[in-house]
Amino acid sequence: MKARIYITLKEGVHDPQGEATLGTLKHLGFDGVDSVRVGKYIELNLNDLPKSKAEEQVKAMCEKLLANTVIESYEFEIE
Repeated sequence: MKARIYITLKEGVHDPQGEATLGTLKHLGFDGVDSVRVGKYIELNLNDLPKSKAEEQVKAMCEKLLANTVIESYEFEIE
């Protein structure tokens, strides 16, 4: 079973890495980009668990370690 976790900064949180990426893209001639937000992608390979148990554990992992829930949001999918 695989979990894919997407972590992004919450709306309104300053994103210096996104701003730097935007500046570089514009410098490279990609003028059609208005803004960039940079996040994290985490992929976990899980032991065979019932899907509900896997979802419960991944949520706990995000809340306790993987995401800073004060400034970041997360979502995940399990396959």
